[in-house]
Amino acid sequence: MNKFKRLVTTMLLMLLPAISLAAPVEMDRVVVIVNDGVILQSDIDSAMKTLKFNAQENQQALPEADVLNEQVIDKLIMDELQSQEAERIGVRIDDNRLDDAVQSIAEGNKQSQAQLIASVQAQGLTYTEFREQIRKEVAISEARNALVRRRINILPAEVESMAGMLAQETNKSVNYRVGHIQLRFNDDQSKTEVEEQANELVERLSKGEKFSELAIAYSKGPKALEGGDWGWMRKEEMPTIFADQITTQGKDAIIGPFRSGIGFHILKIEDVQGLETVAVTEVNARHILIKTSVILSDEGAQKELYGFIRQIRAGEATFGELAQQYSADPGSAARDGELGYQTPDLYVPEFKHQVETLPVGQISEPFQTVHGWHIVEVIDRREVDRTDSAMNNKAYRILFNRKFNEEASAWMQELRASAFIEMVQSQDDEEVSNEL
Repeated sequence: MNKFKRLVTTMLLMLLPAISLAAPVEMDRVVVIVNDGVILQSDIDSAMKTLKFNAQENQQALPEADVLNEQVIDKLIMDELQSQEAERIGVRIDDNRLDDAVQSIAEGNKQSQAQLIASVQAQGLTYTEFREQIRKEVAISEARNALVRRRINILPAEVESMAGMLAQETNKSVNYRVGHIQLRFNDDQSKTEVEEQANELVERLSKGEKFSELAIAYSKGPKALEGGDWGWMRKEEMPTIFADQITTQGKDAIIGPFRSGIGFHILKIEDVQGLETVAVTEVNARHILIKTSVILSDEGAQKELYGFIRQIRAGEATFGELAQQYSADPGSAARDGELGYQTPDLYVPEFKHQVETLPVGQISEPFQTVHGWHIVEVIDRREVDRTDSAMNNKAYRILFNRKFNEEASAWMQELRASAFIEMVQSQDDEEVSNEL
């Protein structure tokens, strides 16, 4: 036994020089506490590597080291706060969504997957670290969009005013060939009867009757014998009552009837030159939304939705009945879950993907968005001329982007003001502080 102890002691004595000469391994440390989360020194180091690499690639100068360090920490604090909000409202980015985001980055940089991996490694990051970085950024973006969107209020009058300005600018180089029917007030007919006649003509036009024939038969306007044809005109060349009614309508659009001091008017845009028309696909879909809670887990919500699918397929209940009874979206639930004809771009990404790809009449598998868990069924799709609404949508997007940037800035300031943030001193900092 004593011989064994001596052997162990001898071995330890032999190892002591090697142990004392081994280089110390620096441990990662907490630099900032942000609510229930932390920012580590390794997080700062990774962000610095990426920033310096990008600056070198773009030949961009960077500020002094202490200023740069402060800016990086500030950004990491805001990222952590937003990431916590994403977790709070249940944003999760699965691997499929992440793959799409990474692919978009590669395409945006005009790189193959291998080239992207090489450039990531050149920044001192592993590809796994890069993917998780992107997952976090996508989750932050979705949470910010969802939470800031709720704060934005755009009035219809604002959209109308902006759309009018855009249409005026667009129409400067547009030529219209306009047809006109004018029904005059007279002693033989009351104003109500004239209006009824105008409405009847519009109905006949919608059923396919020729505008020129009706103009010759009924119009009292100056071009009646020419079939109401005013020829080609720009808006500034038209009579004011024409110009006031024509915005961004496309070819074959019927406008009116509308009233002036002398009677009622109907316009037809026979043709257009120089106007970009917009045709879009609208989708009419219906859905059932289940929201999770402290009582109902994600798994429970999925199980409940799978149960609805089984009932619908078995004929035990209809989609509309289940939507009315169980959907957490009160607006659509009252309409049997129906959302009406909408362009898919109006929906959040996961919902947009479903309504764009599902065959008509097929019910989706349960899927999750920031609003909760859904099943959706596409009822119908249609192609429509949306030149007018496209202009309104463009006006809305301009106003939305302006207000979004303002509200996002205010939201982030409020996040930071209400957060617990504490800088953690390192041991070296404490020693320097004590010496001073």
